Amino acid sequence: MTLNKSAEDYLETILILSKRLPVVRSVDIATEMNFKKSSVSVAMKHLRENDCITVSESGFITLTKKGRSVARTIYERHTFLSNWLMALGIDEHTAAADACRMEHVISPKSFAAIKKYVADSGGIPPA
Repeated sequence: MTLNKSAEDYLETILILSKRLPVVRSVDIATEMNFKKSSVSVAMKHLRENDCITVSESGFITLTKKGRSVARTIYERHTFLSNWLMALGIDEHTAAADACRMEHVISPKSFAAIKKYVADSGGIPPA
């Protein structure tokens, strides 16, 4: 399944929020991402249609197996790449911003190779 960068960012945000909050709602996502609630509503409709989330009658958003898989992949990439860049001396803000762009375009093969290289060279621990 191929989702665009925006959809991947929403799924990653839902995953992160689900670790911090008892339930995730559209308003929580809007606040976290600094987006309008109307934009989030459109995105949630798209993610529901792609079987990435479910939304309860109370408005609670839950990742499906498919959505959780995508979210975990993006979150792992983001965490690993951010930490790696900071280990290379990049400031936290720049590392996070660069990782956010890189996490969407790097192939699974390249990401695995970087993780292996870093682990083998005694760099930062894998995410």
